[in-house]
Amino acid sequence: MPERKPAISGKSAPPAKKSTDKEVDIFLDKLARLPKTTSAKGRLIFALDATASRQMTWDQACHIQAMMFKEAGRVGDLEIQLIFYRGFGECKASTWVSDTDHLTRLMTSVHCLAGSTQIEKVLKRAVKETTKKKVNALVFVGDAMEEDIDTLGHLAGQLGLHGLPCFMFHEGGDPIVQTAFKQFARLSGGAYCPFNDGAAQQLKDLLAAVAVFAVGGRKALVDYSQKNKTMTAKLLAQIPE
Repeated sequence: MPERKPAISGKSAPPAKKSTDKEVDIFLDKLARLPKTTSAKGRLIFALDATASRQMTWDQACHIQAMMFKEAGRVGDLEIQLIFYRGFGECKASTWVSDTDHLTRLMTSVHCLAGSTQIEKVLKRAVKETTKKKVNALVFVGDAMEEDIDTLGHLAGQLGLHGLPCFMFHEGGDPIVQTAFKQFARLSGGAYCPFNDGAAQQLKDLLAAVAVFAVGGRKALVDYSQKNKTMTAKLLAQIPE
C-alpha cells in the first residue's frame, strides 16, 4: 500500500491587519481628549489691600501677576480668586479665573480708595471658599492692620486647621503690622515676608513662589528655590515640612 502522508493538523494564521492612517488619527484624537492625570491643579486666593496708600503697589501687581501663572504653569494648572477691600466697608471677591488676561482686566478696573483695613472679611471668605473646595494658599499684600488681632488670629488658626496657609507680604516697616502678620502666617502654617516700598522685583519673586507652592506644594517650592534662592529661602524656612 502506498505510504500515507501525515494530515495537516492546522492552518497558518492570516497576517495581522495593519491599522490605517485614518484609524491612527482617530486613536490619537481620542487620546488627546482624555483628561490630564499628571498635571496638578492649584487654587490660590490673591488678596490685596486697596486703600489709598496702596495705589503704587496695586499698579505694580497688575503688571506682574502674569508671572504667577507663568511659573505655576511649569508645574500644573492654577486658578486664582482676587479679593480686595477699599473705601467704606467695600470688600469684593472675583470668580475663580485661570488666565492672566482675565485677572489683568479685573485688576485694572479697580482704583484704590481711602478706608480702613478689612482683613477679617478676607480671612472669613478664605475659610468659606476652602470648605467648599480645597484652596491651596492665600496671599495677602498690605501695609496696615487696624483690627482686633485676637479675632484675626483665631481666623488664621481656622485656616491652619483647614490646611490653607497664609502668605503675609508686608509692605513698609510698621512694627505692629509686622508682629500681627507674623502671627497670622504662623497660625495658618504659612510664611511672613516684608518687602520694600515699591519693590516690584521683590513682589514678583514672592508671588511667583507662592503660585508654584499652590500648584505643587512644598516640594515644588524647593525645586523652584534653585532658580530664585533669596526670596524663596525666606518662605521655605517658615513653612512646615
